[in-house]
Formats: sequence, structure tokens, C-alpha cells
Amino acid sequence: MHKTITIDGQEVPFEAGQTIMDAAISADIYIPHLCHNPDYQPHGSCKLCTVKVNGRNCSACTFPAMEGQDIQNHSADLEQDRLRITQMLFVEGNHFCPSCEKTGNCQLQAVAYYLKMHDNHFPHFFANREMDASHPEILIDHNRCIFCNLCVRASQEKDNKNVFAISGRGINKRLIINSKSGQLKDSDIDINDCAAHICPTGAILIKGTGYQVPIGQRIYDQQKIDEVSLAEESKDHG
Repeated sequence: MHKTITIDGQEVPFEAGQTIMDAAISADIYIPHLCHNPDYQPHGSCKLCTVKVNGRNCSACTFPAMEGQDIQNHSADLEQDRLRITQMLFVEGNHFCPSCEKTGNCQLQAVAYYLKMHDNHFPHFFANREMDASHPEILIDHNRCIFCNLCVRASQEKDNKNVFAISGRGINKRLIINSKSGQLKDSDIDINDCAAHICPTGAILIKGTGYQVPIGQRIYDQQKIDEVSLAEESKDHG
């Protein structure tokens, strides 16, 4: 017999070892997120998936589901917090969607649409981060990195390498490359590595593939992120 939690008044079954996010996905309930991917260890980086568990704020991707939990996923306060987090991510880096190759396929952009974000609210940081185009097949635009740690986890957990790491804190936080020169060309990344394809924004791109899928025909041009996310992640959990 399954134990249950309650999400916005709906009883949701869960199995031992599942997180709140796992249980929600199994029940076709979307909790906004950027750093979560069911193929990798949860990290709790972005905080978009913050929910209230018996009145306490918790990250749904890392917090275990337990009998008796009364969870709020949708409330005015939570939606406002998620909107502000997303706005801060936009102004912290260069996320000018019309000029980005990832537009229409970008999860950050899609979350902004889902949250009905109409402006950036905060002033732009205009941080000076260089682009690394040194690798013959892979490009990194550090100004589009949101520090979700997905490339770090993918390189370690799937590729059995250690190409990426996050260094520093606050405005000095940055994605660093494990090579003597600090450049991607001198690392052991390969175009077929999971880490080269996992980025939810336009920070890590494969060269020579830009605009092969026309704008208007891309993933989030066709469907909202909650529909895409639940379809893909339910399949991964199945």
C-alpha cells in the first residue's frame, strides 16, 4: 500500500526513497525547476522548486516525501518568489533571448513565460565574462551560465570525467574548466559527452548547429514547459 502526501489538496502516493519532486512528477504535477534532471543526483541549486511543507520552505527536488506532509506548490507567495528568482537570473547574466541561438529551446526562457514574467524588474549586472570558443566543436558563453551544476554532474556521473566545476561565490561565482590553461580545448570533453548537451540555457552550445531548427518550430514554441517537463520526466521515471 502506498503512503501519501498532499499537494495543493490533492492526495499523491509516493514510494520510499522518493523526493517530493519525484512524487509530484509521477502524479503529473509540475513544480517549476531548472537545476533538476531525473537522470542526475538532485542538487537544489536554483530554488525554483521551493514549496511549503507543513508551512516550512523546502526544495522539492531534494526533500524526501514523508507521510503526513501537507505541501503547497501554488500560492501567491511562492509564485512571487519564483518570479523574482527568475528575474534575478536574467539580470545576473546575458539573457537577451532574441539574440540567443537557444531561444525556443531554453528552459530559463520557458520558465519565464510560464511564470508570466513581463520584465526584468532588477537592473542588469553586465558582468564581464569571456566566451570560450577555443574547442573545435563546443562553445561556452559564460554570460549565459545560471550555475545549475547540470554540466558538472553530467561530466562526473555520466561521462566519468571531471571537466567542469563551479568556483567562487556571489558575483564572483563562475564555471571553470578542468585544464591547465582553463580553456575547453585543453580539457578532455568530447562532443558526444552528456555534459556537452545538458545545459538548460545557451551557455554550452555545439558549434555548426545554430538555427537548424527554425524559430517558431522549437520545443517551447510548440508547448509550455510544464507539458514538456512532465512528459519527459514521467517517461524517465517510468
